[in-house]
Amino acid sequence: MISFDDIDGERTARRIAASSSRHLAAELAETLRLAVPMALTQLGQIAMMTTDLAFIGRLGNEAVAAAALAGTVYFIGFTIGMGLISAVAPLTAQAFGARDPHRMRRALRTGLWMALLISLPIMPFSFYGEDILLALDQMPVAAHLAQQYLFGLVWGVTPALWFMAIRGFMGAVNRPQPALWITLAAIPANALLVYLLIYGEWGFPRLELFGAGLATSMVNFATLLAGLWFATRIRPFRKYQVLGHAWRIDWPLMRQLIEIGAPISLSLMLEYGLFSAAALLMGLISTMALAAHQVALQITTILFMVPYGISMAATVRVAHAVGRFDAIGVKRAGLMALLLGISLTAVFTLLVIVSRFAIGRFFFGDADGAGAAVVLTANLLLIGATFFIGDGIQSIAAGTLRGMNDTRIPLLFAAIGYWLIGFTTACVLGFRTGLGATGIWIGLSCGTAVYATLLVLRFRLLARRFGAP
Repeated sequence: MISFDDIDGERTARRIAASSSRHLAAELAETLRLAVPMALTQLGQIAMMTTDLAFIGRLGNEAVAAAALAGTVYFIGFTIGMGLISAVAPLTAQAFGARDPHRMRRALRTGLWMALLISLPIMPFSFYGEDILLALDQMPVAAHLAQQYLFGLVWGVTPALWFMAIRGFMGAVNRPQPALWITLAAIPANALLVYLLIYGEWGFPRLELFGAGLATSMVNFATLLAGLWFATRIRPFRKYQVLGHAWRIDWPLMRQLIEIGAPISLSLMLEYGLFSAAALLMGLISTMALAAHQVALQITTILFMVPYGISMAATVRVAHAVGRFDAIGVKRAGLMALLLGISLTAVFTLLVIVSRFAIGRFFFGDADGAGAAVVLTANLLLIGATFFIGDGIQSIAAGTLRGMNDTRIPLLFAAIGYWLIGFTTACVLGFRTGLGATGIWIGLSCGTAVYATLLVLRFRLLARRFGAP
């Protein structure tokens, strides 16, 4: 016989299941609402970089090589600033979740001050770029041309970091759309300005590589001004009065920002350093291996923007839950972001696998001698199937941990996964087993998979601890 208690228990279980499903659906909707504009903003940044490279390419191969060298020098310093400023988003989002507008304003203000202060030591990297490149045994002509490009780029460091801080603030209050609109408007403006200053059209001076860098800096200033206008004049941002008492430096919050952001900077340096080292290893094998590696890496960069957007959304959603002391919300936000990232990355990875030969032919053409490069590129993209998914998972898992202000242990994981496992395996498989370029990519995939696994386990541990009494 079925008792009334059994019926009530069954009804209660159904209500709980229905409520849980509604919460998961709502979490998915909120994550998508944040992730889509954030990912599109990142793709817009890539579109501007691609436009610059296309115009520079008309100046000749030496100009392209110089731009690549200049980018290497520039991003060494800029990555440090980027990691520090990325801490603005979780700090602001936690304050938003706790309904503390005063702390939100302090977080952005501290981020703006940090961007200014960190720019001062970053800029000498660009001013002495030629000396750095010569010390690394680069060709004098390429180093000199790279310096011209850097002389133009260097002035855009501070406004780029300031805009990054404003973007983090906008995302933290669930309004990432203005940053996307600004970026979309900047794409054609950047293309026009680069064209005019490189080639000296419409009465402008012909500045070539210096003009390309200067155009980028001018666009950075323009995007900053647009971001400030939105943040100070447009609802709902203006109610926070983000520039109130802007001259004050909040030293306790500055210290917290450094504690969170510095490990992020170092983790990014470890990641970028690994791929730079992989390029050097490819160069030791052959020029074709290096070219195939660069093509596969370019596809990876484009694919990465989708999970990176989800990662930024995950940081905000987890930080909101942390701010309101919602243990279930922390777990739900992290889980939904990971499931969404895995699903989308798997779909895009499948598309890359199916079209891998077409991708190789797009970059190398059908000329005689290009067939081997196309086949090698296709093989690297096939091996990269596991790498793409692992890279997406590590990005999203790292984002969830940043929402909980956990960045030191992930730095240790980056050293273990990328260098202890990834680099070592790449060297062994690439040069001791005869696998060559494919062995190096297997090593990259293994290191990324280890890093992603450690980050996911770390999030599960911290989420469980957060919910404990």
